[in-house]
Amino acid sequence: MHSDSEISPSTSTPNTAERKALGSSRLPPPPTRTIALGEKLPPPRRPPSPSSDEESADEGATAPDLPDSSRSSRRPPHLSFRTGYVGPSEPKITVPAHHGHVVVSGTTIVVSTHHHVKIYDVAQSDVPVFLLEKREIAHGHGIKELRVTSMEYRPCGEPADRGNLLWIGTKDGHLVELDVRTGCVTAAKPAAHIHPIVRIFRYGRSMVTLDDGGKTLLFAPGEDGADIQLAFTPPRVARITEKQDFAQMVGGKLWTATRAELHGARLQTLRVFDLFVPGAPGRALVPLEAVGAITGATMLPSNPGVVYVGHEAGSVSLWTLDEDGGWPRCIEVVRVSISDVLCVEGVNNRLWAGGRNGMISAYDVSVKPWVVTNCWMAHLKLPVNELAVDHYGIEKTGRLCVVSVGRDEQVKLWDGLLASDWVDTELMKRESSFSTFRDLSVLIISWNADSARPDALTGDPANINFLQDALTSVECPDIITFGFQEVVDLESRKMVAKNVLLGRKDKQDASIAQITGLSGLSEKVTSAYRKWYEYLVLAVRLTMPAQVPYTVIHTESLVGLFTCVFVKNTERMSIKDNVITSMKRGMGGRYGNKGGIITRLVIEDSSICFINCHLAAGQHATRARNADIAAMLEERSLLPESENEPLAYVGGGDGQMALDHEIVFLNGDMNYRIDQRRDNIVAAVRANEIESLLAHDQLLKEIKYNRSCRLRGFSEGPLTFPPTYKYDRNSNEYDSSEKARPPAWCDRVLWRTRVPNRVQQLHYRRYEASVSDHRPISAGFKFTVKSIRHEVRQKAKAEVQIMWATEQEQRLSTARDFYVEQALI
Repeated sequence: MHSDSEISPSTSTPNTAERKALGSSRLPPPPTRTIALGEKLPPPRRPPSPSSDEESADEGATAPDLPDSSRSSRRPPHLSFRTGYVGPSEPKITVPAHHGHVVVSGTTIVVSTHHHVKIYDVAQSDVPVFLLEKREIAHGHGIKELRVTSMEYRPCGEPADRGNLLWIGTKDGHLVELDVRTGCVTAAKPAAHIHPIVRIFRYGRSMVTLDDGGKTLLFAPGEDGADIQLAFTPPRVARITEKQDFAQMVGGKLWTATRAELHGARLQTLRVFDLFVPGAPGRALVPLEAVGAITGATMLPSNPGVVYVGHEAGSVSLWTLDEDGGWPRCIEVVRVSISDVLCVEGVNNRLWAGGRNGMISAYDVSVKPWVVTNCWMAHLKLPVNELAVDHYGIEKTGRLCVVSVGRDEQVKLWDGLLASDWVDTELMKRESSFSTFRDLSVLIISWNADSARPDALTGDPANINFLQDALTSVECPDIITFGFQEVVDLESRKMVAKNVLLGRKDKQDASIAQITGLSGLSEKVTSAYRKWYEYLVLAVRLTMPAQVPYTVIHTESLVGLFTCVFVKNTERMSIKDNVITSMKRGMGGRYGNKGGIITRLVIEDSSICFINCHLAAGQHATRARNADIAAMLEERSLLPESENEPLAYVGGGDGQMALDHEIVFLNGDMNYRIDQRRDNIVAAVRANEIESLLAHDQLLKEIKYNRSCRLRGFSEGPLTFPPTYKYDRNSNEYDSSEKARPPAWCDRVLWRTRVPNRVQQLHYRRYEASVSDHRPISAGFKFTVKSIRHEVRQKAKAEVQIMWATEQEQRLSTARDFYVEQALI
């Protein structure tokens, strides 16, 4: 019995049969209830549970139209200022999560806590150069207590002073200027504000301070152009709304938003003030559509006329400044994430966004739809609270440094120019100059066996010859992988209780490894796995020429899933770093009735990943299937880290993710259906008009239209065979039961490769074994593996790095010109 089946409705009781319609087929009105004032409300009505065929239909559903991340680099762009130092642990500077503040200028990092101001030089060590007690800073300036609430560097006419004179705002409204080179206070303005100073902004030669009560002070240079003097320059006062949750200077205007103004329709009000025009009124603006609270705003050097505003709930709104005298107007809202965007920053030609899950993503916004070019774990699955570009660092260090601060209380420094990715891209163009290549072949056989045993393959010649026909579809393939689903009956309550819920280990299964000589077989596996294993070994031995022996290098089971990988003995020694694992996806990842078995092989200097999967069932569970695939492809600790073969992986990966691999093969019962009536599908199949069904295939539609579908980077051969599901057992007729499920191409084989011409499909077909409600399929491929000549590669890399030095100077110059234009330096 197929696991995708629904529970049959119970038979009618006599009372049900005797019911009669009321009136002309009308139902009586629903009962009403009057709730008195102060009376407890009744519990909310809940929708009925979905049928088993629609199990988890919305579980883990991904949001539509997200930017494509299938080709993003996952390498963290670590930046270190220590000569000869390489490592992701630099620097190790702690910032209190709720009351700490950080500013960076070149190699100097200033961190404030409740009791100290610490000044670090990360080019030297992680030990503070100055550790200043707040009482020391306040002493002699008429300030009793110094609790830092904001910090920003003051603009200076003298180049040597730029990025060295720091303004500090306090909870009691005091302002203090600190020279970070000496750790000495150079000026102070006690009680500049009545309320806590929550923001300090630098704009051109001016400084703006904002307190919690909505009062702003604008400090501008004198008529003679002299620098601001904190103690002597008289500020101009302006008022805005109080208690701003978001405030930022963008394009010469102050942008603010208050969470309290976020209406029930989730429409955030944005208020913009032109502080540099005395008496100018502010403007209240709203986005084009409902978005979450504003968390940040930025501009990109590559698109200076547009402001990008980050929102909770994963959206970015775009605002143009080219109209109406520079006042912003919303022109678009883009959904970029299924979680909150907590901070944004324009870096070079990328929009960087920090998320609640600890990830930082870099988006290429020059194309539509947007593309995720980089995405890495920055703060250990904890929120990224802050992103900032070190503008002064361009001149001080010759680098474009991006600073992030997370809820993990760590400061991280990132290379804003993403130099490693540029070098890798250029090396990729030269790969043929330092690598040799050879072709191998692989045969993938996939089948949902519907709990059929090998001894059921009898009677009909299509059953008897199934494996022989499949194994000879590719001449002596170098790798053979069998990916079976439902080797055991997933509808059996007894089996589920033993293996899915309780994880019981049968005594007889403990000896399977001894019988087969393989430690890879799980002790939980039932006799069905052992029978299939023995049958496959025998089939390969009898079908393949005697002079071409094969060895089983991997077997693994996950409830109904079973994977068995054979390799030619002549290729056995070239395979290294081979591991296998499984991932549960049933019932929210708790059970293994749905999920995948993932295999990794490294052949010479190329990595190959095989995924045998069984996705969520049901005609209308497309989103759940997408979520299952996304979970398997995006899990960042799926496989053990590969330490010995770094050049075999792509995208800056280390082999822990499926997408780290140069080539990925995906097969299994993916359960994507055809959105057509059963009669229409059957008629098209009988008329041999299969092509007419392709436009209605859910998987093809998801890949074509759904930007968030993680299979968009995968390829599939033409579907020239009839749908493989659902048949009556031991029959050539599609499901004739009461449920009469529409036929579908549930069983598929897809692939993904970094270089398109390195994988060539040899065939894609189905077989007519009829003992299951699915027809088996196979796909043959020729693929190319590389062997790197490391000394030649090192020489090529040195040449590319020289090229990068020139490219870096050009990019830094462009970035500096933009920041000067925006009055940030």
